[in-house]
Amino acid sequence: MKEDYYVGAYWGPRKETALEAARRAELFFHMLARCDPTFTQWYRGGRGAPTGLPGHPVRPDVQELEQFFLRGRLRTDEGKKILEGFGFSQYVWNAKKERTRLEFHGGAYGMGAHNSCLFEPPREGPVRERILSAPVLTEVLTSMATAWDPDFAMATSDAMLDLVEKRKGEVRVGWLTYLSRRLGKLPPLPAPGRIEPVGTLGWLLVLSPERMTASNPEHVAFTARVRDLLDRAGLIEIPEPPAADA
Repeated sequence: MKEDYYVGAYWGPRKETALEAARRAELFFHMLARCDPTFTQWYRGGRGAPTGLPGHPVRPDVQELEQFFLRGRLRTDEGKKILEGFGFSQYVWNAKKERTRLEFHGGAYGMGAHNSCLFEPPREGPVRERILSAPVLTEVLTSMATAWDPDFAMATSDAMLDLVEKRKGEVRVGWLTYLSRRLGKLPPLPAPGRIEPVGTLGWLLVLSPERMTASNPEHVAFTARVRDLLDRAGLIEIPEPPAADA
């Protein structure tokens, strides 16, 4: 069974300006460039893209990224007025074929708001096989956690998530999982799982050095076991934070 993998980072209401988000994105792009050669150049959409390129080149520069996020602010259908509190939404990609896609949703701070950063590798080809390894995805996840400071993040497949997740709105556990220290105290993991610190922000849980698949019953059972272990430790339920006032 072919599985579609992704890396996702998620956090609750956080009022940030486009400039503040641009600073995070600049760090993220620089860290991501060290993870794989295909992550050194990204592109955005828009009319008049240079001939032969996948889109308009995006430079990992704070000023350029600030304008990029400003263009992505959510607006009303009529009048195109900026929806305060809803933040922005943007995405980039790195190639015409075997593309990796990045999607950003940030700056939302209203009651019940959610923000995220999503990383979608190619669905087939040699680049996909290189990226879908524990060493590369560990670096991707670490980069994402360091730059965006999410509540949690994980690398998994849609199929695995469907088998392991028990309720909507919970911390998602995957092949690789990042948990912020804000969530609570982390319990020991059963072998072969291991825990690595991500600076002073949180921990990275690596459940296996090999790719974990939903088609392998042992992988599913072990991921579910770790998910239940974290649930008993109070790390799966996300406390609803108050909306930011300022």
